[in-house]
Amino acid sequence: MLLTDISVRALKPTDRQRTYFDDSIGGFGLRVSPGGTKTFVLIHGRSRTRTTLGRLGIISLADARTAAKRILAQKTLGQHQPKTKKFAEAYELFKTEHIAKKKARTQYDYQRVFDLYFLKKLGCDRLQDVAYETVTDITDKLANRPSEQAHALAVARTFLRWCARPPRRYIPHSPLEGLQLRTGTARKRVLENWELAEVWQSARGQGYPHGPIVQLLILTGQRRGEIAGLRRPWINEKDRTITLPDWITKNGVEHVFPYGDMVAFILETLPRRNSTDLLFPSFVSDDRPISGWSKYKKEMTAKIERWVLHDLRRTFGTSLARLKVPPHVVERLLNHKLGSITNQTNGMVSAVAEVYNRHHYMPEMREAATTWESHLASIISQNNALSKVA
Repeated sequence: MLLTDISVRALKPTDRQRTYFDDSIGGFGLRVSPGGTKTFVLIHGRSRTRTTLGRLGIISLADARTAAKRILAQKTLGQHQPKTKKFAEAYELFKTEHIAKKKARTQYDYQRVFDLYFLKKLGCDRLQDVAYETVTDITDKLANRPSEQAHALAVARTFLRWCARPPRRYIPHSPLEGLQLRTGTARKRVLENWELAEVWQSARGQGYPHGPIVQLLILTGQRRGEIAGLRRPWINEKDRTITLPDWITKNGVEHVFPYGDMVAFILETLPRRNSTDLLFPSFVSDDRPISGWSKYKKEMTAKIERWVLHDLRRTFGTSLARLKVPPHVVERLLNHKLGSITNQTNGMVSAVAEVYNRHHYMPEMREAATTWESHLASIISQNNALSKVA
């Protein structure tokens, strides 16, 4: 078939994995899994090598088709293609041959780091000219954000190692070889009740799209990228559940969790677009969720210190524990892998029971979500009353 944006979106999953090949480029197609995941692939060469180009939603049909043409051209040119490459050229190959094989969340994170820190400054430089100091001059400016600095260095180190490995050998060795990354201490910040109420009110005043995301983070305890990437087919309004597919969750496990009245109200007020099923699409593309988190957070008026969005998830889990919600219920709401713990008599689940009880505890999770919404409403109400007195 001829793959178009319309036909690609219209393809439905079947009981087995199927690949629909494009009439315009031999070997280029879209693989649709039984779960509904759609991935662009290219089958090429005498050995019928399968190259994964990326998931639909992370890359567009046009980008995938361009990547397929580039790979086929490289195979055709063979040894006549020069080894010397510019940073941006190597990155384009890295994106299709390495990043595209990662989870959607990881793909987005890699592209974010390259777009923010490296491509604008190093894109036109030859790889041979990129030295240790070239990279660290960029990352040293992130010293006040040690976690982001370490992450940027890790991404650059992975990329340059890839450039040095055969059969590419764009550079004899990575300039970051031997670099030891600093491991930061884990954050322990849990917001006080009044601080949580301040963030809630600030998010309400900020409005769509960032405001509702922050409110949903407070209410559900999920991760930033998971809420930002929400799609309407994942929401069951009748049963009031949200299903996060395995490719968007951090631990690679599908996560089904219930929600209450406050979440339902927020979801109902969000704008609907015919061009995308994303709840929070980017202003740049309807196929991508929003970004620019630091800019949005600076716009918030909450007068509290030293907090980040992930602190809301930690506050959610800690607050539920204070409300006497059993630990295994809290962990399931957070989609943590329980691992090898104790037994049911202590309110925990063994590693074996974890496998067989994956879809259980929905009533307990629903009760916990209701308890949390009631407690949060009380916190917000008390904070509003205190503000009026002041």
